[in-house]
Amino acid sequence: MSDGAYEAAARDWLDQDPDPETRDELRWLLDTGDAGSPAASTNAGASADAGGAADAGGAAGPGDSAELADRFGARLEFGTAGLRGELGAGPNRMNRVTVMRAAAGLAAWLNAQSTASAVVIGYDARHKSDVFARDTAAVLSGAGIAAMVLPRPLPTPVLAHAVRHLGADAGVMVTASHNPPRDNGYKVYVADGAQIIPPVDAQISAAIDRVGRVDELPLGEEWQTLDDGIVTAYEDALDRLPLGDARDISTVYTPMHGVGRDVLLEAFARAGYPTPRVVPEQGDPDPDFPTVAFPNPEEPGAMDLALALAERTGMELVLANDPDADRVAVAVEGRLLSGDEVGGLLAEHVLRHTSGEDRLVATTIVSSSLLRRIAAAHRVRYAETLTGFKWLARAGGPGDRPVFAYEEALGYCLGGDGGRPVHDKDGIGAALAVAGLAAEAKRAGRTLRDLLDEQAERYGLYATRQVSVRVTDLAEIDTVMRRLRREPPAQVGDRKVLAAEDLATGPDGLPPADVLRYRLDGEARLIVRPSGTEPKLKAYLEVVEHVPNGDVTATRREATTHLDTLENAVHTLTTP
Repeated sequence: MSDGAYEAAARDWLDQDPDPETRDELRWLLDTGDAGSPAASTNAGASADAGGAADAGGAAGPGDSAELADRFGARLEFGTAGLRGELGAGPNRMNRVTVMRAAAGLAAWLNAQSTASAVVIGYDARHKSDVFARDTAAVLSGAGIAAMVLPRPLPTPVLAHAVRHLGADAGVMVTASHNPPRDNGYKVYVADGAQIIPPVDAQISAAIDRVGRVDELPLGEEWQTLDDGIVTAYEDALDRLPLGDARDISTVYTPMHGVGRDVLLEAFARAGYPTPRVVPEQGDPDPDFPTVAFPNPEEPGAMDLALALAERTGMELVLANDPDADRVAVAVEGRLLSGDEVGGLLAEHVLRHTSGEDRLVATTIVSSSLLRRIAAAHRVRYAETLTGFKWLARAGGPGDRPVFAYEEALGYCLGGDGGRPVHDKDGIGAALAVAGLAAEAKRAGRTLRDLLDEQAERYGLYATRQVSVRVTDLAEIDTVMRRLRREPPAQVGDRKVLAAEDLATGPDGLPPADVLRYRLDGEARLIVRPSGTEPKLKAYLEVVEHVPNGDVTATRREATTHLDTLENAVHTLTTP
């Protein structure tokens, strides 16, 4: 498109935009070229100190073609992760026009599937989340679809549970999860309570492409706002989780400025645990996330306040949800446990408190290989999927009874003999189970770190690490992946590559994926893939070390050295 075409597209957008804030932002941009206008800053809702982009772009002169090209030369792509992006005006941003188009596309897809549909809509406390939820309800209602909106900002697992509980045909959750403050997003669930997978994503995306001007969409007003009974139903379902009967554990908890606090505290009270001590600076929902650079428990520094509070007060366990509370991070004795470590511990906890050879445990191709060993030891079924709970929620086949699934990025889904409350990752339910596991260990005079050592002695030490390579230009990711395919490495660090596998061909019955997997000598592994939600390349490392004479401490040091060597090699391999 030419500069004139970008400006014409912007003015057409301006004519149909129902949001006065983004209209002011776009007028400012067209008139002055300043993407850092007061309107844009307000709409982004993020301070520079909080990792936001309040001054992104800067003054650039009237009708800045680069800024217009960024906003109007592309659009946010709708895929299996729905939509996620920076707030602002234009099709390459999250805004009311983008959301209304997505809702209209979803409505068209649903109406093509059946003559009577219902959708439940949830939202978190990010900037514009409540507005986007109402817009979605209005568009769906105008298309003849029954829309039900959750009563207030609530965790994603409440929405995922509500889809099945209410017998809805689909669900929408307005959230950007753990992304920076300037972002928002739009997740879509289908009737089984799991997020969409191909070909549904492509079908909805095609329907979105056919949507015309949003100011010509029929809007309804007859949607239903649900009451807190929907939250109670979710809490009732959590009562069926295999928690064990130990309850004596003291806990520090942070919702990371998100929406998890009230639901988690109620869940802990119902289960009979002592009330967690909430990090006061991070207890209330705040869309600017003022105490963290990124509201992601995995990011360096995000857990500092929680760890400091636990140290001051002598609390035994630290739990942290991400802002939409679908993930949980765990720390004990001042150390943050990895997602793989928690996954291995929770797997055995669930298997101890359930029964039957039809039980299924599942994880992803980038998570630790330990779960396969645990499944074999407990004589239960095992499945492996692509990354994401949209796949894990559907793992297994006829005759399988899923009781546990996890991915290394702090996502866990638990079920028991009464089934799974949520067909998605659930940071509230997982927090309950971790507390039960820690209390059980305490009763036996042990800690979670002791349990990790015992697993290492029993199965070997499975040491893992994720390495993220951030980029400013997404094209750099494609460059690296093409080069690795064209010239597969013969060695990574000090280890030979024994086998290289390109998952773009869909091996082992898996759907095709942009993933490269390398088996290295000495029981080691490297997996490389682009992030599905952030501008970065991800590498997953694993080394397996046998524990001689029960000396787990020395073995951990040795494994760390090996991982350091592999990480250095990964940075060299992934340089664009």
